[in-house]
Amino acid sequence: MDERDFYSESQTTKPATLVCPHCRTENEYELQWSVRKKKDRLPPGKADERDRAKFAKAQSYMVLMDNQAMCKNLRCRRRFDISGLKTMAFI
Repeated sequence: MDERDFYSESQTTKPATLVCPHCRTENEYELQWSVRKKKDRLPPGKADERDRAKFAKAQSYMVLMDNQAMCKNLRCRRRFDISGLKTMAFI
């Protein structure tokens, strides 16, 4: 079985406070996250003992989809890498 069979996947946005490294302006940015929630039971079909053990250890988590943001300061408007923020979070 594939790991994707254990989760239901959705997209969401969450606010984060970031500082532009070019102009040093601090702003609130909406970042895209992929949310993977563990299903309540193992999907029916061809699950063996190894798949059941993987499913028992699986947890719900979020993965950051954005890796860059554009500065909101009208004079700057440069793209910068998102750093100082975890790219994966367990729910």
